[in-house]
Amino acid sequence: MPEDPDFRSLFDATLSPLLVLTPDFTIVEVNRAYLTATRTERSIVGRPIFDVFPDNPEDPSADGVANLRRSLETVVASRRTDTMALQRYDIPTGEEGTFAERYWSPVNTPVLDADGQLTYIIHRVEDVTEFVHLRKVGREQQRAVADAQMRAEGMEIDLFVRAREIREVNEQLSRANAELDAAGRRLREEQRAKDRFIATLSHELRNPLAAATAATELLALDMPRGHPALAVLERQLGTLTRMSNDLLDGTRAVTGRLELVRDPVDLRSVVDGACADIRGLFGHEGRTLGVVLPDRPVIVDGDRLRLAQVLTNLLSNALKYTRPGGHTEVGLSAEDGRARLTVRDDGIGFEPAQAEELFGVFMRAAPAGPDTPEGLGLGLAVARTVVELHEGRISAHSDGPGKGASFTVLLPTTDATGPRQPRPSAVRPAASRLAILIVEDNADLAETYRTLLERQGHRVTAVHTGHDALAATEREPFDVVLCDLGLPDIDGYAVARAVRARPDGDRPRLIAVSGFSQGTDRALSRAAGFDAHLAKPLPLTDLLELLERLGEG
Repeated sequence: MPEDPDFRSLFDATLSPLLVLTPDFTIVEVNRAYLTATRTERSIVGRPIFDVFPDNPEDPSADGVANLRRSLETVVASRRTDTMALQRYDIPTGEEGTFAERYWSPVNTPVLDADGQLTYIIHRVEDVTEFVHLRKVGREQQRAVADAQMRAEGMEIDLFVRAREIREVNEQLSRANAELDAAGRRLREEQRAKDRFIATLSHELRNPLAAATAATELLALDMPRGHPALAVLERQLGTLTRMSNDLLDGTRAVTGRLELVRDPVDLRSVVDGACADIRGLFGHEGRTLGVVLPDRPVIVDGDRLRLAQVLTNLLSNALKYTRPGGHTEVGLSAEDGRARLTVRDDGIGFEPAQAEELFGVFMRAAPAGPDTPEGLGLGLAVARTVVELHEGRISAHSDGPGKGASFTVLLPTTDATGPRQPRPSAVRPAASRLAILIVEDNADLAETYRTLLERQGHRVTAVHTGHDALAATEREPFDVVLCDLGLPDIDGYAVARAVRARPDGDRPRLIAVSGFSQGTDRALSRAAGFDAHLAKPLPLTDLLELLERLGEG
């Protein structure tokens, strides 16, 4: 049997200069060819390679150390062979501070153990200095040309290997890009599916909310002296409505689809209206709400409803996190071309470093738990989006837990005159008796609307499908048609177009009533022939005001 080969002797006898490095680039073995090529001795073993072979300090353009380090680090990171380009790397001559010019063709190869872990790096070099010199001076001697040709062929082999490695890397990049594209498509599809789900959920919540709201208003008419349960119903229905709106608006805020209808607006009226709407909620458990308004108008170019939504969200936030007996203060001022709206409370506060996080989607000032206030954590995110759409800024501040919080909104003011906004009117009997058709597939909501409107003296008919609506308008004339857009057979748009196409189709006033009430939804209803577009849940006061205007017209 032949004896096992002496691998150390074979390594030492290899004609190619070889150096063995640890992953931290310390020399652990070297063969004779390498020592001869670099004019060094075995005493270099055990030393870091860059201590043994530093850059030539006399050559300001020397980059041998940087290039070799980059290649070795690539091998450590990728566990793959790295073939370097032809490289100038001068070597010490042995005399103090002197270097000999050398050119090399290096290849760095990883050595992996059974577990795939990097154990060593084999650094192989070929001294191509003579070839470079011959190419520079253009020697024509046959031997030099032949030698150069041999070395060139060797370099061509190195280039071939390098090209193959580059091709493999490009193929890997192509596969990675394809996977990223597929992941991006899946993410976009999931985002669209989530948006559709939230929009549909919010819309579907509006029908039962609208029915419950209308039923509560009907009970209020039957109980003119009031009842404690009615106040509870009104508060809880208001909370559910705000949560439904926050759910839909939160999705629009994240996706950048919130829309504004801008006009000159006096912020004083926005503050006055929003505080009036929510003041009753502050009256519970001894909480108080103070408002400080300037004597002069504070005009901004903005969307009145969205700006009121910002303040309502800030006040709702203060209400949630203010303990019984607490106080919230709303202040408005204007200076240097900016309006400053501040909501300050003496509630639970928050860590100062948490201020920016509060405006994130689904973020809360208090951790989830049995005492955590209700809400989805969307109000402040929606408020920030609305403020930024108005070219403004919103910020939060607290001195720490238990020390209250303040939220500040800054908006650019304008010199334009704000339009006078009509004040909400109380429910009162109708000035004229109207023939009204209700088209609503939710039977509870349709019946409650009919009862409410009949109490106001109107003649009301209710149907539940689009085809029944078309048949009813064929049988008898109506002054007003309140039509839901989402019907079980044909949608409300088709109903409106069919009615308008008739010879007397311009007589009835068509009012769209829907859970979808964005600018695009309103544009579609106008194009179909509707005269107005109301959002569910529909307050009785708003509906009666509209009917009163239609009756006067």
